[in-house]
Amino acid sequence: METHVDVLLVTANVGSLFDNVGEIQNEWLQELFKTRDLRPACVALLQTIHCHKPQFVALHFQEVGGKDYMVNMGHAESFFWSIESSEEMKDFDRVSIYVDNHFQAEDSFTALGSMYFIHKTLKNIQQYDFNVKDFKAVSGQNKHVGSLDGVTMVEKEKFPKNFWPDFKWSRKGFMRTRWIIHNQYVLCTNLTLMERGLDLVNVHLFHDASNLIACNASPSIYSANRKNALRYVINRISDSRYTPLPFFLFGDFNFRLDALSLVQVFRSFHSSRHSGHRDVSAWCFDTDPSPCLCFHEQHLSNSADVQKVKKDSSNEVEKIICEEKDNDHQVLLHIEEKLFTYLHQAIFREDNGRALLKYDKEVAAFHDVIREEDIKFPPSYPYSEEYTKPTQYMNTRCPAWCDRILMSHTAQEFIHKAEDGEKSVVYNTVGPNICMGDHKCNIKQAGDQFSQ
Repeated sequence: METHVDVLLVTANVGSLFDNVGEIQNEWLQELFKTRDLRPACVALLQTIHCHKPQFVALHFQEVGGKDYMVNMGHAESFFWSIESSEEMKDFDRVSIYVDNHFQAEDSFTALGSMYFIHKTLKNIQQYDFNVKDFKAVSGQNKHVGSLDGVTMVEKEKFPKNFWPDFKWSRKGFMRTRWIIHNQYVLCTNLTLMERGLDLVNVHLFHDASNLIACNASPSIYSANRKNALRYVINRISDSRYTPLPFFLFGDFNFRLDALSLVQVFRSFHSSRHSGHRDVSAWCFDTDPSPCLCFHEQHLSNSADVQKVKKDSSNEVEKIICEEKDNDHQVLLHIEEKLFTYLHQAIFREDNGRALLKYDKEVAAFHDVIREEDIKFPPSYPYSEEYTKPTQYMNTRCPAWCDRILMSHTAQEFIHKAEDGEKSVVYNTVGPNICMGDHKCNIKQAGDQFSQ
């Protein structure tokens, strides 16, 4: 006998919601609830996937309280209450909430928040107690908002300061919960239950502090920091302190495109437009793109100039500007520490930015332990925070797929497969045409399969 449980995983960097309380937060909540059965997303992107209303919902939030968290943290409890008390959640009779908003504890504050909702039709849900090292049945409302020290149902860590000694220590880290999710009709031995457990890990990794520094090397120093931090998380949730289990990692990984390579590509892309090549996707996905790239670089000298503007008082670069030699020296690309302006921004939206996925390289270092569903949505960051510009990117950072839902190889067995072998999974962003703040939150819905 086999049955499945529909699980909805959501990750959202909600910093903008607290920095812009009001319209953005209201629209964000409406979009979240609209996707409760995921029909809009399925119709638009994955029409062949059968959609189920979720029985287990996991919401992972980062940057609770926003950038000015000392002032805005008071809004946190009302935000979480808005979700918990909504009409859409009335049939979820068990809730576990863990919010680290204790910003006074600088050595441990992460601004992470995790909410888990269990539908009344789903029985025999168990959650792990990291103190007694055993699973316990989940019942009622379990809320922990503030300091999570001493809360044994969650494991939380802020990354050590020595991870980035040359950069400002920030509120980055991870939060783990452990679950057994199975249907009331499934009969399993204790051993089988242990094997069917899984970890849900909320992650927030380091950002790129400077666009200019990110362009210095490939991979960048920031990418190296993220790689070390993510490897640390994987090692921690897989070490011998507890029995290693399949895991889902979902959060704001801050993964960025390879900036140094991308600058060269943008220059080449412009040259291709001058030489009459209009099929961007065909160019970028040529089976052997190197000759094509070299060809366009040969034309670059006739079409564009690249300048590195340095500060008067030092030899430090403060601007990178690429401009046409003709057409009144139109600026194609302008990069400063916190400015990234590209004339042809549509490339990030056309075909969901697919032409640029080859420069999304950071997750590749973890293919030995991590997998991800195919990305078929545009970069999730940095969207405009202006209410009337929900599909535009801000000119602050190069758009990238920062917000992700990853899983261990062993976790794939939790994804239910239909009779024809096709995975019943949706992996998409929420609110493509709604202002959701600078991050679009990501969703993943899958049928978790359990065998008797």
